[in-house]
Amino acid sequence: MDFNFTEEQLMIKQTAKEFAESEIAPTAVERDISAEFPHEIVKKLGELGFLGMMVPPEWGGAGMDTISYVLAMEEISKADASVGVIMSVNNSLVCFGLNEYGTNEQKEKYLKPLAQGELLGAFCLSEPEAGSDATNQHTIAERDSDGWVLNGTKNWITNGINADIYLVIAQTNRELAHKGISTFIVEKGTDGFEHGKKEDKLGIRSSDTCSLSFTNCKVPKENLLWEEGKGFNFAMNTLNGGRIGIAAQALGIAQASLEAAVKYSKERKAFGKPIANLQAIQFKIADMATKVDAARLLTLNSAALKDQNKNYIQAAAMAKLFASKAAMECADEAIQIHGGYGYVREYLVERYLRDAKITEIYEGTSEIQRIIIARTLLQ
Repeated sequence: MDFNFTEEQLMIKQTAKEFAESEIAPTAVERDISAEFPHEIVKKLGELGFLGMMVPPEWGGAGMDTISYVLAMEEISKADASVGVIMSVNNSLVCFGLNEYGTNEQKEKYLKPLAQGELLGAFCLSEPEAGSDATNQHTIAERDSDGWVLNGTKNWITNGINADIYLVIAQTNRELAHKGISTFIVEKGTDGFEHGKKEDKLGIRSSDTCSLSFTNCKVPKENLLWEEGKGFNFAMNTLNGGRIGIAAQALGIAQASLEAAVKYSKERKAFGKPIANLQAIQFKIADMATKVDAARLLTLNSAALKDQNKNYIQAAAMAKLFASKAAMECADEAIQIHGGYGYVREYLVERYLRDAKITEIYEGTSEIQRIIIARTLLQ
């Protein structure tokens, strides 16, 4: 791949960096404590074109490439991974799904306002009994005279409370197993559709996560996304790209951990000298920097393959697997370097560790990524 970024890509990275430092970072600790959704920040992200980065301009998007998206996601997530995941879901899962598989009417009605930041989206696949086993869908969609009727429950839905548009995966023909799963566009406020209480989470606390319930929820026939029976394919194809976004989120956390460790090691003195002079600290920082760079290269490689319309499934799985592990390890080492100060909110690094953990879980656990990688190698 070409490691020379274009002027446009560098400009996007710089814009994201400046926005993250001026608008996101100053309130990140307070929002983490209060679990407050960043409404104004999300609105401004939309105004910058960061909520529909890869959507073509004719459908309201910025028309950027995946590399630009990765560069922006890293900078946003470095300041606050909660904002990063809100941005990732809207871009990688919701806008991507509608752009790839939606009709022109669906794109006009839903994709345009989502890409422009006028609406926010949520991706609804997980259920109480369907996590890694996404084929085990218990949410049912049955035909009626006007379209479809949904009944069931979804779990762990990012943007679940604050979204306006929900892409809901449901079983339409149980006899066909995974070939009997379909996707539906559901609007907030639809009768029979409700969200549960906000989950009190370990990390990414400023983003909202909740369960959703559907009780005789009527969805018009024109809100079937793609074709009946293509829902499982839709979910898997969408998640393949989504993993690039989560890898970039993890990369941002890892980079933030490294920078915090370097800064603190130069300021903190022990035995009359900065602890940065100690070989034990230098080795930690060297290992962290190596992991961050390796994670960045894997993530950019998967993005480049996607931009070139090449098969990026294995590359995206590798990027997410490695970057999420790097985020956990770098955050852990950053706390160790900070000593007791690393255990308190004032020094930020404890939040990096809490935020990093979810990157090993959502949009496919690390175990699922290993299965994907092995299968592509062994097939």
